[in-house]
Formats: sequence, C-alpha cells, structure tokens
Amino acid sequence: MRQNIFWILICFLFLHCHSKKEFPDELVHFISYHNNPVFSGTDTTTWDRHIRERGWILKEDSEYHMWYTGYINEDSEKHLGYATSHDGLVWTRYPANPIYTSGWTEDMCIIKSGGTYYMFSEGRGDTAHLLTSTDRIHWTEQGNLDIRMVNGNPIKAGSFGTPTVWKEDSTWYLFYERDDLGIWLAISKDLKTWRNVQNDPVITMGPDAYDKFAVAMDQVIKYDDLYYGYYHASAYKDWREWSTNVAVSKDLIHWKKFTGNPILTENKSSGIMVNDGKRYRLYTMHDKVNVHFPTTE
Repeated sequence: MRQNIFWILICFLFLHCHSKKEFPDELVHFISYHNNPVFSGTDTTTWDRHIRERGWILKEDSEYHMWYTGYINEDSEKHLGYATSHDGLVWTRYPANPIYTSGWTEDMCIIKSGGTYYMFSEGRGDTAHLLTSTDRIHWTEQGNLDIRMVNGNPIKAGSFGTPTVWKEDSTWYLFYERDDLGIWLAISKDLKTWRNVQNDPVITMGPDAYDKFAVAMDQVIKYDDLYYGYYHASAYKDWREWSTNVAVSKDLIHWKKFTGNPILTENKSSGIMVNDGKRYRLYTMHDKVNVHFPTTE
C-alpha cells in the first residue's frame, strides 16, 4: 500500500511539474496596472481621436517604442502613429504624427532584423502587406504579401489579415487569419513568397465557448525552448467582446491551448508581451492600451 501511494505521489508531482513547464505562471496569470489605461485616443478632433487594435511595442535598450493606428471615425483612413516611453507607462506622442499616411495601416507586427524594422500590417480590405524602416519613423511600402498554398498555387481570393511574424535563423514564419475563422501558418526565406505549411489552420476555433466564433494570432514568443502564441478570440457570433488567450507549441505547427483560457476578458485583447528586463508584462491594445503585470511578483 505504501509503495502504491509513493508512486501515485511521484506521478502527481511529475504531471504537476510538466503542466507548470508548459504554461508557467508568469506567462498566463496577470493583474492589471492600477493606473490603466496608459495610452488611448485623444477623444478630440485630431487624426487619432480613436486608436485601433493591434498596435505594437518594442523595448530597445532603455526605451519603449509603440506604433499604433489612429483614426477619426469608422469610415476614415487608418494612419500610423508613433510614441515613446522611458518606463512603458507614461507615453509621449511623436510630434510629427502621423508618421505614415500613404496607405491604410493597422494590426501591425514589427520585427527587427539586422538594422531594418519590418512591419507586417493589415491594409484596406484586411490584406496583409509589408513596410520597412531603418529609423522606426520613416516607412517604405513593399507591397502585399504573396501567400501560396502547399502546392504553390495562390491562396483563394479574400481577406488575409492580422499578420504575426516570428523569425528564427533564416526562416520567417507568418501566422495570419482569414475572416478571423482560423489561424494559418506560412513560411518564407526571402520575404517575397510565403508558402503554407499545411492548407488547414494550425489553430482553429473552439471547441470551448471562449473562442468559438473567432481567433487571430497577436504575437509569438519563445520561452524555455517552447513557443507561446498569444491570440485574441471571441465567444460571441457578433464579436461584441474579445479576450486574450495563449497556446503552446514545440514546433510552431502543433498547438495546445491553455486550459485556463481566457487569460484576460472584457475586451482586454490584442495582447503584446514585452520583456522589461526583469519579466514579461502584457499589454492589451483594444481599444485602449492597458498593461498587466505577472501575479507571481
């Protein structure tokens, strides 16, 4: 009997540790900053009266950099703004905003590689396109992304948006959604042509209620040799409310959703994880910027 109890305890501890390794507390449990929101639209007659998901935040050295989409009303053009902060809490708008007005720019993801910043963004009609910059402020349009099916044929006509990119070695990994009904993955070596790793989504909606009606990837990070995908989702057919959720993967293709999803609700979505030098903090950017700190502190 004692031996049986011993092995039961060993199995329990193994499973507990394995579960903790898959979803560490510091990556899934957060508490909101008491002075939220830390950034929002001006609510005046400026070009950025409102801001729109998804913005992006990078921390480089001791400075935080944020790109965001501003607009006057739902029918107006969506332009790109820029702000900086010393602590990621108090932000200063760039005085020459908007920094890019040559095309519709929203739902951006920014990857720095070498001395170049690559902005993967949605344009008009939820079409993903690429812009580049060497100074964070002046951006050059590189055109719409060319995404192909596994056999090399173009993907079917329609929207392909919320581009989320991860780069590892010389390969670029693009996660994108189609009408928020699933998350697909395509890869590229040259940023010119992207090919699906499979023609089915790598993350699908459901079966649980919280992401039954919409899913879209916001960011991928790597932590202890595992990949974590933070994605927004909706439990409502009319998309009246969004949540932040997370899944884990060993290979970027096969994903396991966190059983504790959603990790944030009530439209705290379009999440971006930023390492502040001590730990990750989670920013949500719909439709105001809020910051959330790990509850493990």
